[in-house]
Amino acid sequence: MSIMYLDSEKLYYSFLSGAQEVIRNKRVLNEINVFPVADGDTGSNLASTMNSIIKDAKILQSVKGTMSSIADAALTGARGNSGIIIAQYINGIFISLGDEEKITMSSFAETVNDAVPHAYHAIANPVEGTIITVIKDWAEAVYSLRNIALDFHELLSKSMVTAAQSLKDTTYQLKVLEDSKVVDSGAKGFVYFIEGFTEFLKTGKFDATVQVESDDISFTEYPDHKHGEISYRYCTEALVSSQNLDLDLLREELGEFGDSLIVAGNDHRAKIHIHSNAPEKVFHLLREKGTILQQKADDMVRQNEDAYARKYEIALVTDSIADVPQEIIDAYQIHMVPISLIFDGTTYLDKVTMTPELFYPLLEEVTEYPKTTQPNQKQIENYLATLTSHYDQVIIITVAAEQSGTNNVFRKASEKFVRNKKRIEVIDSRQNSGAEGLLVMKAAELIHAGHDFDHIVRTIEGLRDKTRILVSVNTLKYMVRSGRLGKISGLAGKIMNLKPVVSLDKNGKGMIEGKAFSEKANTRIIMDILRKTDAEKGITRYAIGHANDPKRAQEFRASCVKILGKEPEYIMNISPIVGMSAGVGSVAVSYMCEEDN
Repeated sequence: MSIMYLDSEKLYYSFLSGAQEVIRNKRVLNEINVFPVADGDTGSNLASTMNSIIKDAKILQSVKGTMSSIADAALTGARGNSGIIIAQYINGIFISLGDEEKITMSSFAETVNDAVPHAYHAIANPVEGTIITVIKDWAEAVYSLRNIALDFHELLSKSMVTAAQSLKDTTYQLKVLEDSKVVDSGAKGFVYFIEGFTEFLKTGKFDATVQVESDDISFTEYPDHKHGEISYRYCTEALVSSQNLDLDLLREELGEFGDSLIVAGNDHRAKIHIHSNAPEKVFHLLREKGTILQQKADDMVRQNEDAYARKYEIALVTDSIADVPQEIIDAYQIHMVPISLIFDGTTYLDKVTMTPELFYPLLEEVTEYPKTTQPNQKQIENYLATLTSHYDQVIIITVAAEQSGTNNVFRKASEKFVRNKKRIEVIDSRQNSGAEGLLVMKAAELIHAGHDFDHIVRTIEGLRDKTRILVSVNTLKYMVRSGRLGKISGLAGKIMNLKPVVSLDKNGKGMIEGKAFSEKANTRIIMDILRKTDAEKGITRYAIGHANDPKRAQEFRASCVKILGKEPEYIMNISPIVGMSAGVGSVAVSYMCEEDN
């Protein structure tokens, strides 16, 4: 079948065919991913980008309209460095496309070639020997063949020879690729896309059933991913909407926060990708530029360790409500899933894109009090799918089921993996904040010591009733605003200047442990409980958390050391999700009694 032009339908199905070919080969792309970071997710990110095209693009009446639909879908769903570059290239094709009813070979060649600068311009520091090089070489080949090829299939087939050679050459253009004996994974993803695109133009047939990705690796060796430290931890992305976005200014202002910066899109919608150690600063800037429609911040350090540097056979997972310092999380390779926090109309990731240091000063400014949402089950299923590709045993410790639906989401999401012979135990900590954190810390120590799966689960479940949190609350206004306390009760409490000590019962439900009318009396109640508990049961470890009040936390530390004769395991600023209920200035002591374990 000879195709001499592309109408809306042919254009649409060519893109979908290309997208399918990328999705089919997702695993190959993940396996060879070493640049810019060996986090093993290029295939997943490109597949996500392509799935968005398949799901959201539409055949419209005009070629320009159809291309606009494809470009919008690609930009909205773009993930990862390579995904956003491809999305911006597609956006460039849309911008460069004329208003003709049908795309001829000549106009197609001019359009794909004119779109290359759009892709280059989106990248703060383009690196040759990657996807951008192969895009450029392929586009130039198409342009050079525009008056020679007999039809679209020949045009694409012959230009594929150039793309394939350009892909092969990437191995020798970047040392990290040469050392690992692989081509650039993003560039290979683009070649897969062109192969699928070309296949439709050859056959005119589109199979709506996407096959599973190939298990074949196209290289004689698996790559060696031990090629250096990860300088910037979080693969940070956002989709921002506004009326007058200045992409060049955005690129300039975001440049100080990391590397691998890409700002793609147009003056009303931008997709941002950056590797950063401070994703919260990235989003603090973006919230001033427009409405943040999407955001993510993937931990590339943990991803890299999971794939290539696992310490343990058991993966330990918790949620961000567990207050555990980052140094402990990193030492034991603990996986933390951030809970979503809706703040000023935007959904942030607790402790990642919204940190306590940013959150508490902003809390007094908002007119609508922040809310939380439990994790999406599909997202958790995807998360567990990745995790169980590296681990056969997973222990998940969640915030109290009485406090959140997070535990139930993890239970539901884990069911299909258990059916596939993975050992997954979801433990309701019946705690939150530092108390949940101490249980997570204990589980990490047991894994490190080499204890078996069942022993660890039994031990943690046995320690739930021997672990407690005592929170010193300065004012009830935050509990009223967050909905944790009825307005009438709150009003009465405020009139009486009540400063309660808040805790959780044995099931994890909130309760008043003691009542006081001064900060001094409030603190005394907590210290009396600690003294009595230590005398009767023996407190073996404790931690102190505070809601942006390090001075008062140190005062608590001094009192605890006198009573318990030892330093806390850690002192830290608590999760914004916990702090929005307890309130700024709250301080909590969490403790554990391990004598029978």
